[in-house]
Amino acid sequence: MKLKKSFITHNTDSESLLVPAGGAGFSGLVRGNRTLGEILKLLKDDTTEEAIVSALKERFDAPEGAVEKDVAKALAELRRIGALDE
Repeated sequence: MKLKKSFITHNTDSESLLVPAGGAGFSGLVRGNRTLGEILKLLKDDTTEEAIVSALKERFDAPEGAVEKDVAKALAELRRIGALDE
């Protein structure tokens, strides 16, 4: 899976944004934390949910199961708005 080219990402120190460009089929703004920013970075290249979970586990110290839950939730939302090519 990969983030569609019709979406633009922007990250600051504490916030991540996903903005649809022309023809995205979604009008709005997705706002998230650094975790979402890392997920969006990983989705710039073709990847899998398992690879995203693995990369985030290396980067963040989180309770068991939290990373999997956060990734699943973020991917479900990205699918809902049509931001992923799968």
